Amino acid sequence: MTTIARFVEQLPLDIQKEVRSYAEFLLEKRSKKMQKVPAFDWEGALKDMGEQYSSVELQHEIGKMRGA
Repeated sequence: MTTIARFVEQLPLDIQKEVRSYAEFLLEKRSKKMQKVPAFDWEGALKDMGEQYSSVELQHEIGKMRGA
């Protein structure tokens, strides 16, 4: 048995239930994080600038906007 399981075994039953609940929460949180799909909500945000600038120039403009 793992070290964690040995520690949990020594806890009162009500605390063991809390530990189990928290472990389930962590597993669910991790699962959701791994399944997250990028939104690409930024797509097309600079298309009106595309006619004025080349892709390299756009990169420079974005750098200026970010303060880089």
